[in-house]
Amino acid sequence: MRKMIIAGNWKMHKTCAEATALIQNLAPLVAARTSDVDVVVCPPYTALYAAAHALSGTGIQLGAQDVFWKNQGAYTGRVSPPMLVELGVSYVIVGHSEARGRFGVPEPDLQGDLLKHFGDTDAAVNRKLLAALDAGLQPICCVGETIAERKSGDTDTVIETQMRGALANVPAQALPRIVFAYEPVWAIGTGEVCDADEANRVCGVIRSMIATLYGADTAEQVRVQYGGSVKPDNAASLLAQPHIDGALVGGASLKAVDFGAIVNAAPKG
Repeated sequence: MRKMIIAGNWKMHKTCAEATALIQNLAPLVAARTSDVDVVVCPPYTALYAAAHALSGTGIQLGAQDVFWKNQGAYTGRVSPPMLVELGVSYVIVGHSEARGRFGVPEPDLQGDLLKHFGDTDAAVNRKLLAALDAGLQPICCVGETIAERKSGDTDTVIETQMRGALANVPAQALPRIVFAYEPVWAIGTGEVCDADEANRVCGVIRSMIATLYGADTAEQVRVQYGGSVKPDNAASLLAQPHIDGALVGGASLKAVDFGAIVNAAPKG
């Protein structure tokens, strides 16, 4: 049986002091579940050190929101895999739609050339994923379609293209260390949520893609999350689906009570 994983992506929120307070409030709410659920929080880079100290002894694991694929060099503003490992990071998100420049809610001040600030390609996601694996980190690899792609019937094609791009040259033995997150772009930060049955279907497409590339046995070992406006009131129905092994939570992870409720909604193993 695959172990559930509930990860909170804090995005560009929380100072060091705020991160510490959130973790202190969250820890007792999920203490009973950290043995059967991998609970992960992903603060911004600036709060990772403080979060690592606050997480000590809680059973909650530390994740980062992104990583660069070089270990060192003249790459201003980038953070390398060894830097994350030194801080005690276990998981790292790669290929999030926002890092790809794909936003569920249009950003008025991120149009034209400004949008190029966010522009991870499938090739960049692949390099980040390979670098994370090489450093001993566990990648959470995000894939998902925009509303235009969904309306045009291209959801499965987009998912398969992103999966093939992310997994180029990734060896089969590494697959169980990768978590895939299906995050429909149109449901991120919009309040819209993918119907549980449809979310399960697309997570099944991801698993089928892994089976095609690496075999059915490997596919059964890989965990697939759903992300996109996951909240306490819809978590149970999503997490009950057979192909959904957890959630990548955005806004609701910024409140200890809400994130704790989502963790506790996970089926007990």
